[in-house]
Amino acid sequence: MASSSNLKKNYDVFLSFRGIDLRKNFIGHLYTALDQKGVYTFIDSEELRKGDQISAALMKAIEESRIAIIIFSEDYASSSWCLEEAAKIMECKEQGDLKVFPVFYKVEPREVRTPRESYDKAMEKHEFKFGKDSEKLKRWKKALFDAGGLSGWPLNEG
Repeated sequence: MASSSNLKKNYDVFLSFRGIDLRKNFIGHLYTALDQKGVYTFIDSEELRKGDQISAALMKAIEESRIAIIIFSEDYASSSWCLEEAAKIMECKEQGDLKVFPVFYKVEPREVRTPRESYDKAMEKHEFKFGKDSEKLKRWKKALFDAGGLSGWPLNEG
């Protein structure tokens, strides 16, 4: 697989978030604010074309972005799609091709880093489904640990 540094950067920002948690409020406001400032932002509801293979399109969009903003919400880890995005984002960050900024939306960074509360429950469900020692689960846990350790913005109200 080609390094993402060889790819054209089509997006300024990629937004990773759990749709049912945030799409109609926080993400809508963030996307609008970025758009009004001329920041070309990938958001799945705007950029995915009907008929696209979702997983491949999301992974390509991450590779083609300069910045990723991961909005960690209470149910983020319950989504295997979100965890795949987080793993890909952190992989691209490690390659030096992507800047990553986490937003901790009504969750503490430590809850993400060392799964606690809703993150612990979500990871237990994934362990049951994929197996405790699955490579997928190991990638997801590493991504959460690494991303949860980044300096970011806590957002508890508003």
